[in-house]
Amino acid sequence: MNEKDIIERYLNNESTYKIAEDLKTYAKKIERILMKNGIKLRTKSEAQKIALESGRNNHPTKGRKRNEKEKVKISDGVHKKWRSMDDAQLQRIKNGARERWNKMSPEKKRLMQEMAGRALHKTSKEGSKIEKSLQRMLTRLGYNVIMHKKNLVEGNFEIDLFLPELNTIIEVDGPQHFIPLFGEEKLQETIKMDSIKNGLLISKGYCVIRIKYMKKSCSLKTQRTICDLVEKHIKNIEAKTPSKNNRLIELEIKNE
Repeated sequence: MNEKDIIERYLNNESTYKIAEDLKTYAKKIERILMKNGIKLRTKSEAQKIALESGRNNHPTKGRKRNEKEKVKISDGVHKKWRSMDDAQLQRIKNGARERWNKMSPEKKRLMQEMAGRALHKTSKEGSKIEKSLQRMLTRLGYNVIMHKKNLVEGNFEIDLFLPELNTIIEVDGPQHFIPLFGEEKLQETIKMDSIKNGLLISKGYCVIRIKYMKKSCSLKTQRTICDLVEKHIKNIEAKTPSKNNRLIELEIKNE
């Protein structure tokens, strides 16, 4: 593998993927060779611009719907990539996200908050990806699952998922339950209402499984992880109802 030829081809606007394909290797290896020789890698937008200008603008999977096997494979790949990062890499990503947020105009920040609000409103009506995933899994296992049940206890509370046969509640708490996405005052109110909700449900004899969902994305890998954890606890509850002091089960799903 001639490094000089690789550098020359890259500087002549060939992509690392095309070079790697011709040399029967992988793009990351080409990137490492370029970086070792002091060649600055193009950004994604720069690479896309070159591809468009050269007529190489047809993505190999554009217009084709991926099957479930492909989605799972991609999800597992992303999961492994995040797990392989060291603390310094993760901190750089966090710092970069914080810096981009700080540089945003007030108008763009407002737009993002509005989009987050609309997403939450849609979730409250239709159910989140995790709620739907849990409902499908539990239904396949033979449980009756009611989504967004109201009037179980006083206070006009809505339950994410209710399993009436087991007197069990499943609550999926996204980041807005732990970080001041909509301001500190709103966060403290949310924490207070979650605590009241727990107390009322447990006092009425219900088991409560609370999933603290801290991940920024809802990959298939994440959904499977959550489903596996919930299934284990549901089967434990079915085998033996926990004592009153053990009826609040908190599961925390972090970035891995």
